Amino acid sequence: MGRSDRLFEVIQVLRGARKPLTAEALAERLEVNKRTIYRDIAALQGMRIPIAGEAGIGYVMRRGFDLPPLMFDADEVEAIVVGLALLQRTGDRGLQASATGVGAKIAEVLPPAIGCGVDRGALQVSKWGAPSAAIDMKAIRQAIREERKLRLGYRDAQERATRRTVKPIAIVYYIQSTVLAAWCELRGDFRHFRIDRIAACKALPERFPGQGAGLRKAWEVTQPKD
Repeated sequence: MGRSDRLFEVIQVLRGARKPLTAEALAERLEVNKRTIYRDIAALQGMRIPIAGEAGIGYVMRRGFDLPPLMFDADEVEAIVVGLALLQRTGDRGLQASATGVGAKIAEVLPPAIGCGVDRGALQVSKWGAPSAAIDMKAIRQAIREERKLRLGYRDAQERATRRTVKPIAIVYYIQSTVLAAWCELRGDFRHFRIDRIAACKALPERFPGQGAGLRKAWEVTQPKD
């Protein structure tokens, strides 16, 4: 969990608590150590979040505090509706499931007159698009974030099976296919792997920290310009 997400979670936990919570209780809830909680509380108090209490006694959120609502106009809501619906065409079941949750969360915090637009059926998107992946694409997205190597079982257009160790750097969502861009150790060059042809995918212990951005920049140079 990133620091900004953790700070948000601290606020949410304290808002829902019926009694003061100690740093130990917060640490256990968020799966961090007490020192991290002390730093987070100090940071939030520095942002003028009304948290009262101290170490050894517990912390409580003063009444009346609430997070500001998200504010979108009608056009922005419609952009969100279409954007989330377009995820149906990626073949990425993980993103499709997440899109449903995102839409529900946004609709919940928007004013009723605008938030109902998230569920409206006036804007329709065709479900036709890239074939669904046989693997869990969440593992690929996570490997890209963590700069972690992948071991792929792949079949090319001629149904020839190969095994590749790659450094994943990007996922490209085309209309008719979804492609993993990666540095292939077998070929010693950038290669594209259609997601629907990846039969197996395993994250490896080996990482390539600090190389991802540079590899993406070098890969982008090789791509045709529109």
